Order: sequence, then structure tokens, then C-alpha cells
Amino acid sequence: MYKLLPIKIFTILMFLGFLNPISAQEVKGTVLDDTSQPLPGVSVVVKGTTTGTTTDFDGNYSINANTGDVLVFSYVGYDTQEVIVKGDVLNITMKSGVSLDAVVLVGSRNPSRTAVDTPVPVDVINISELTSAGPQVNLNQILNFVAPSFTSNTQTISDGTDHIDPASLRGLGPDQVLVLINGKRRHNSSLVNVNGTFGRGSVGTDLNAIPSGAIKRLEVLRDGAAAQYGSDAIAGVINIVLNTNVNELTLNMTTGAHFSENANGQTGGVDGETVNISANYGLALGEKGGFINFTGDFDFREDYSRMKEWEGNVFNLYNTVERFAAADGYNLSDLLDDDVNDVIQYGNAAGLGLSPTATKADLQAILSGDNTNAELAARGLERRDFNMRVGQSEVRGGRFFANLSLPLDEEGTELYSFAGMSSRKGNSAGFYRLPNQSRTYTPAYINGFLPEINSTISDKSFAVGIKGKVNNWNVDLSNTWGENAFLYTIGNTFNASLQNASPTTFDAGGFNFMQNTVNLDINQFYDDIMSGLNIAFGAEYRLENYEIVSGEEASYGQYTGAGQLITLSTQTAAQDFFGSSRPGGSQVFPGFSPNNELSRGRSSIAGYFDLEADISETFLASFATRFENYSDFGSTINFKLATRLKVSDNVNVRAALNTGFRAPSLHQLNFNSTSTIFDQNGDPQEVGTFANDSRAAQLLGIPQLKEETSRSVSLGFTAKLPDANLTVTVDGYFVGIDDRVVYTGQFSGPGTGSELDNLLAQANASAASFFANAIDTESKGLDIVITHKANIGTNAKLQSDLSGTFSNTRQVGDINSSQVLEDAGLVGTYFPEDSRVYLEEAVPRTKVNLTNNLTSGKWNVFLRNVYFGEVTEATTNIDRQQVFGTKIVTDLSFGYKASESLTLTVGANNLLDVFPDRAADALADGGNNRSSGRFDWSRRAQQFGIGGRFLFARLSFKLK
Repeated sequence: MYKLLPIKIFTILMFLGFLNPISAQEVKGTVLDDTSQPLPGVSVVVKGTTTGTTTDFDGNYSINANTGDVLVFSYVGYDTQEVIVKGDVLNITMKSGVSLDAVVLVGSRNPSRTAVDTPVPVDVINISELTSAGPQVNLNQILNFVAPSFTSNTQTISDGTDHIDPASLRGLGPDQVLVLINGKRRHNSSLVNVNGTFGRGSVGTDLNAIPSGAIKRLEVLRDGAAAQYGSDAIAGVINIVLNTNVNELTLNMTTGAHFSENANGQTGGVDGETVNISANYGLALGEKGGFINFTGDFDFREDYSRMKEWEGNVFNLYNTVERFAAADGYNLSDLLDDDVNDVIQYGNAAGLGLSPTATKADLQAILSGDNTNAELAARGLERRDFNMRVGQSEVRGGRFFANLSLPLDEEGTELYSFAGMSSRKGNSAGFYRLPNQSRTYTPAYINGFLPEINSTISDKSFAVGIKGKVNNWNVDLSNTWGENAFLYTIGNTFNASLQNASPTTFDAGGFNFMQNTVNLDINQFYDDIMSGLNIAFGAEYRLENYEIVSGEEASYGQYTGAGQLITLSTQTAAQDFFGSSRPGGSQVFPGFSPNNELSRGRSSIAGYFDLEADISETFLASFATRFENYSDFGSTINFKLATRLKVSDNVNVRAALNTGFRAPSLHQLNFNSTSTIFDQNGDPQEVGTFANDSRAAQLLGIPQLKEETSRSVSLGFTAKLPDANLTVTVDGYFVGIDDRVVYTGQFSGPGTGSELDNLLAQANASAASFFANAIDTESKGLDIVITHKANIGTNAKLQSDLSGTFSNTRQVGDINSSQVLEDAGLVGTYFPEDSRVYLEEAVPRTKVNLTNNLTSGKWNVFLRNVYFGEVTEATTNIDRQQVFGTKIVTDLSFGYKASESLTLTVGANNLLDVFPDRAADALADGGNNRSSGRFDWSRRAQQFGIGGRFLFARLSFKLK
């Protein structure tokens, strides 16, 4: 038997040899764009095989092919061309268009893998088309309306989150999707979401810091990729590919506003005006295809409110006494002392019939009575004067990005760099502080006040690298640095405990996050091993730092009636007339104290190995593994297996299996502060966020944070029907996540002077929350993308895209609590019911998008309908978990190309002025979630926002 083994091996090798073409020749050529400029990076593939290459910086290529073979040329932004080989020279001129057959940078390290041929689902999104025809101009909203698996909405009444929109992929958390720019890791925001929004407790990436005009295309990898790219890539990866245009000026000016029946506090009209101006220009560098491309943009959006009218109490009888005293020129702060003769005097002047011998306790019982209607009439006010700003914050900002490539020799050695900076200033408002509340110091604000959060958000990034060939290996060495800072200035507000000594504007401090990543990536593609073998490996070193910067003392401190800063639990805070303690710190957002201030860093090292083999012309298999070690929690190793079977020239079946992880962010490990949180009834309380290594966490039995781990499976197919100009992809997936990090409910002290009570008092808080690995989850879903192109007559083209996502995320198993929490009966606080709804039902689990783009001569018509599935109100009261029904939002625009350089576009987002379902007046328990008229539409469950119809006009100018 052993003697026959060499013969068998020889026979197999001979058989494999006959599978390879014998008479292949070297075909060379140059690929130009439609302006006759060389086009680097074009994919060139022998049709029906996996043999391929890409053009160099001069647009040149070389490939082995037989006479009669068909070469397929594809590149993002250009129509795919198929040309028959008739000789050894074949030059091509590409025509502008969009194709899914473009080479992608994510999901595969094979340099010639296309979106349809990848073993995992990748969406390629043409940004230039969307920014010219669609109504959205910022990146979050562009993706929200074009990528069904992506969700992001503007938040309201959620502190800093009003200014940075949390985003998710496949219904998972904002911190479970990794963002890359030109294939390099992007830094996160410095903001951690701790208020009542989807993604509470998470840290995402500020996509709105990147100008859409700087982007050539987006690649959205809808599959776990931690084994390839590291932490955060549990849901997938968004890769932003920057513009490379040269000798072309692109200028876009867009303005618009909401024209809605519910504008201006539901009275109708126009509000929420916006303007965006974006410019892009590139210069050629050298003679080898180098370039530098610049983008700058500026935008402004006005705030709007959708609150109609405050329906609750505003004034009590004590406020009536204050009105009469103020009319007499009396110092209102003197009414607060223990001498009540002045209160009785002005109370009787108001006709209240107070006894001259009444004590302060007697007066407290009498004067706490409601007197809203009489006071509104007497002061000439309406209930609308006490409205909040429920809707959109005001934001003004500017961004600048640059992208550079400089070839150094004829062998493909390239120096590259990209950088960006942005600055945004936001203004949002909190809950109205009413005159009958202890947190309102009426001697300063006799009618109450609407406090404002002013944010300054700055973002900077810089990347530089060099890549080239070393002994036929592609080597890429790079360093990417980024920093995000978020500072708070609180205006039109007050520290009630400081009383007359309080300022009305406060520096509340802030935080910043820095990340520096060094990457070494090496790969080589062997076209003569099997039907193609790509080997890639590399290493990464990442350094991170998170800082909290304290604000001024008055922004965080609580004071006694004598004006002393409270540092001991035995000290008593200043009180209002009714004996209620006045809260400390700047109203709406108490500042960070020196006890919160910190600077924490960590480092991680990683190494990966990636193997992708076309075992035959029809079967591809890939394997990736990555080891990563963090200085603050240890090591992890993850794997990924993926395969693709080419059933025919136009049908592929693909599958993937992977494990993943997400390291808890430095923000989650270290963030600590005190915030004013309003519960589901609109009642405020000061909630302290404590770190997991704090004494408060130890007392409650809160475990220390560890990494999330995941496992996922995906299975799908892709099909191209050339005769019908149709492309179809269908992918199903399962993602299981263990030890998922969430933001807990609010733990109160026993009120007995315990150690926990003292810790809360020192933090100026009445309750405590933490970040914790509280639960395990499972997500299942199906993504479908169908693209169709058609020529209509001789001068019209129609492209139609139908895409949909159907997902479901559920908590599974028991809550991962400690024995201490179980013994104390606090498991329901550790992971409360509203957190479950935020996780499972607060954003649409079904979203379907149908886009039609018709071009005829100088005219372009863009029509898009997006179906948003139902969502549920996130509240701990099960009886009030209202379900909001499905909706369809229609976008329509018309573009006219007035000349080769000028295009005019007008259109609408939400053409039919569709709104989510209103909050019900009465639910199962007889109550509702309207908070006495504050929220006619939910702020805890978001589908597509509450702006209503948005009309816009755009001028696009291109000069070549």
C-alpha cells in the first residue's frame, strides 16, 4: 500500500496541473478615467475565475489571461466593464457610475476581493450620489436612511447626548461597531451616554465630526470581525474611504427647514432652519499619481421644539406672596428666614386671610397649595411660557479633512497621510425649573427658568504611514492618533443652594479621550498557489488615555444656608421656605468636582494572522485569528472562519463563524459624576455614577468590569443576474454576547446614616448607578439587499435599491448579579426593566428602504421610501410600555444640471409630514408617559425623529 502512495500523489498533482490554463499570456494595459487621467486601484479580474489584480498609481496593470477570456474592470464610482482579450495590450477608459463589484478594503485582506465575492456581507455606499440628491448632509443621518442595519437619531433632553447622536449596527450597541478611516482605527468620542437614550451606558464614535464631502465611499461590513480588526467589531465595521479627486473643485451649499404642522410648538409653520456649505479640492503631486485632497465644511442648525403646552402645576400660594412682595420692592430672600411676619403681611395683602399668630409650620401647610391659574392670569403668562425645548438642539460647527498619497518610486512605495479637525458648539435645554420647586431660587428667577447646556466639542486626528513591497510582500507601517474633547458651559441657570451668591453661568468641566495606534500590516497574494492564496499578518500597539476635568466649585458644590461648602454628611444644605433642601451644583448639569477629576491610561498589544485561499475556482475559505493583551484586564484570543462557494458564475453562497470581544472602555471603567436625572414621571433626582472599583460598588456587591465576549454565525448568498441587471444579497446572522456591559438602575441608601448614605451625600447625590457586566444577549436577523439598473429609452437610466433588515435582540439567561445583590433583593435595580426595553425594543428591529434614482438628460429624480418598524417606550412600569406603530417616510428630490459645472436640487425629507404615534393619554394603569404635556412623542423610543417635513434646496458646483 505504501508503495502506491507516491503514484497517487503524482496522479493528484497531474490532475491539479491540468486545472490550470496552459496557454495563458501576459496582458498589459492602462486604465483611465473619463477625464483621461490614470485611475489607480481598479480591480481587473478574469471573469469566471478568482485571478485578479489592481492598477498601479499610473493606472497600469498586468494579468495572465488567454485570448478569448473576458476581463472585468470595476471601481467604485464607475460602471463595470467587461472586455474580451484579443491581444496582449488592452487599454480601458472607465465611465462614471456605481457598482457593487468594486474592490473593498474591509471583510477580506485579499487586495482584489469585491463586495459581491466576499465571504461576508459588505455594503458599498456612494456618498457623492447621496449628498447630491438626498436631503441629509451629516454622516449619521445619511447612514440612517440608506443602510437599513444602521440606526441613529437626534436625541432630546439627554444632556451631552443631544449633541452627539448614538448609532448602532444590527441593533447592537454604539460601542459594538468599529469605525475605520482608510482602513485605520478611528478613535471614540469622549462622551459616555448615561441619560435616557438608546445605547445608555455606551461609548460610540462621533461620525458627525467627519465631513461627508471628504468621503469617497462607505464600506459597511455586517459581520463580526474582532479576529481581524480587534476590540469593538462585534456587530461589524464601518470603513470610511476618503476622497482622492484631483484638479476638481466641488462645492455644495444646502439650506432647508422643517415645514410641518407640528412646528413651533405644534402651532405649525417653519422652524429648525439649517445651512451646510462644503468644499472639496485636490491637487496632483509629482508624476507618479500622488495627490492631496482637502475638504472643509461649515454647518448650522437651529433648535426646534415639539412641546405644545405644560399641563402641570406652576405656582403655589407662596409664589403669590412673592408676587405681592416683589411689587412692593421687598427683598424676596428675606421671606425665607424664620421671621414670618413679612410672609403674613404680603399673604394678607393678597387676600389669603392668614392668621397673625400663624407659625412657619402653619404657613408651610397653607402656602403649599396650588394657585397656578390665578397666578398665570395675574402675571400675564400662559402655560406655554413654561415649555421645555423638546426636539432638536442648536449646533454650529466646522470641519476640515485632508487626504494625501505620495508615491516614492516605481515599485509602488507610497507615503500616505490623512488628518482632520472639527469644532462644534451646541446648545440644548433641560427640564424647565418651575417656581414652585425647591431647586428654583425664586428671588433670582421669580417665574422659574429654562437652564441650558452649552457644549464645545473638538476633535483632532492625524495618521501617517508608508507602504510598499519588500521581497514581494506588501508592507504597511502606520501611526494613527486621535483626540476628542467635550467641555460644558451651563447657562441661564443657578446653584439654588448658593442662593443670592450664585452666578448664572458655570464652567462645569468636561472630559477628553486620546488614542494612538501603531499598525504593521504585511500580506502577499500568490496567484499560482491553488487558485489564489492570500497570506496576511501583522501587529498593533494601541495607547489610550481618558481624562475628566473638574469645573468651578459653584458648578458642583452644595452649600449650607451660611454659604459654606458641604463636605460632611452632618452639614445641612440651604432650604426653601418649606424646609426642603436646595440641591447643589448648576441646575440641569452639575459640574465635575475635584473628586471626579482623573487621568487614566492603558495600552494594548495585538498580533493577527489571516489566511484566505481560493482552493479552487469555485471554493474559497479563510481563517483569521488575533491575540490581544490589555494592560488593565488581560488577554484574549479570537478566531474567524469564513467560506464562499461559487455555485455558478453569478451565484455565491457564503458563511462565517467567529468569536469576538469588546474591552470595556476607559470611560466605562473610570467615569464618575453626579447628574440630574428625571424619572418616568418627570421628577428629578441627583444620581451619582460611581466607578466599579469605588467603595460604593464594594458595599453593594457590584462586580468589577471585564470584557464582553461574543460568538456569531452568518449564512447567506449573493446572486448577479446580468441579463436583468440585478444583484441580490441575502444574509442571516446570529450573535451571542456574554457579560454585556450596561448602565445599572439607581441604588438608594437606607437613609440611616450608613456608609453608603455618607458616600452619596459626599457626591451630592441621592442614588448611585454603575457600569456592570449584567446580562447575556442573543441577536438574530436577516439582511437583504437588491440592486437593479435599467436603461429607459435612449437617454434615461434608473437605479433601484431595495434593502431591508429584520432583527431581534433578547436578554437570555439570568441576570449576572452578585450574591450580595441577590441577598439584598436588588437584582431588579441592577438591570431594571427600562434597560431591557432600551436593549430590545427602543429602536426599530425592522427597517426597509426602497430607493429609486432616475437620470434623464439634465434631470435627476430621487425617490426613497423607508419603512420603520415598531418601537416600545422604555419605562420600568410595564403597564406604560406603549408600543408605537410602523411608519413609512418618503424622501423626494429633483435635480437639474444647468451646465457642466452647476446642478440645482430641491426636495424633501419626510415629504408627507409623518410623525411617530403620539403618547397615549391613558394606558393600562390609567396613567401615561406624557409627563404633564412635556412629551407628546416619546423621547425614550426613537424611529426617525420628530422634526416632521423638511424641505431643502442645494446648489452643487463642480469645476474641472
